[in-house]
Amino acid sequence: MTSPAFTLMPTFTHADALVRFPEQRVDTAQRTIGYRKAGDTHLRTMPIVMLHGIGSGSASWVRQMETLGAAHQVLVWDAPGYGQSSHVEPASPVASDYADALSDWLDALGIERCVLVGHSLGAIMAASFASRQAARVAGLLLLSPAGGYGAALAHVREEKRDARLAMLAELGPQGLAEKRSANMVSAEADDEAREWVRWNMARINPAGYTQATHLLANADLASDLTDFDGRVAVAVGAEDTITPPAACELIAKAANVNLQVIPGAGHAGYIEAPVRYSALIEAFSAQCEQCKGVMQ
Repeated sequence: MTSPAFTLMPTFTHADALVRFPEQRVDTAQRTIGYRKAGDTHLRTMPIVMLHGIGSGSASWVRQMETLGAAHQVLVWDAPGYGQSSHVEPASPVASDYADALSDWLDALGIERCVLVGHSLGAIMAASFASRQAARVAGLLLLSPAGGYGAALAHVREEKRDARLAMLAELGPQGLAEKRSANMVSAEADDEAREWVRWNMARINPAGYTQATHLLANADLASDLTDFDGRVAVAVGAEDTITPPAACELIAKAANVNLQVIPGAGHAGYIEAPVRYSALIEAFSAQCEQCKGVMQ
């Protein structure tokens, strides 16, 4: 699977991290999954698995890999249809299609149980997996979760889906990145964070993004959360305009937890405020280990 020609190595300071955490791939009986990893030697602490959103990829997590990899095995995938990962089969997939792919990938890497972190659309994939394989999830952390439109009226789902697909068709990945990436961060984000979001978004595979758009239209995150009785936390940036705090409050209520609001952060808060988000993930992982026991 080839990436678009404009996805050359960035010239800013994230480039060194990409060298330290290169793209890898694993073939399962069902598919190929591309991923990055850190902290291979930390096998006595709970692995942390992180899932990106619709306009991103594994590379967006490199700052978390740098910090969390000091004490944990950290694994971040390219979702099906992104990077080197194979597409899911259905043209209009549902969350369980991605949950199955996640299960295949974790099986291939020998990960029996983990702390699962999902950002935006990745939260939908993470929650579906947790609802189906709860024993493998020590804790579920949802960052700026996208709720999906599965519970909406049919015409609303179609309008949301078709508007996003029309924008992709008109602009292409690079144009989409130029137009929409600024919405991912707060007004206070520095230029490096803005460029990092834009670079990741410009690398999307149109076919994979199309399937992910259908997933967003079909999914109902709140419903999946009712089928998972494990540890859950939900957090959102105070300046998030894509999945704003009011929307994330509904997700937190569905999970019966209090919403954590991160001051000064936008939708891609883990990119513009990596230290705060890494600390949040680390603290949640520590809680999961205290309650569930350390992975042997």
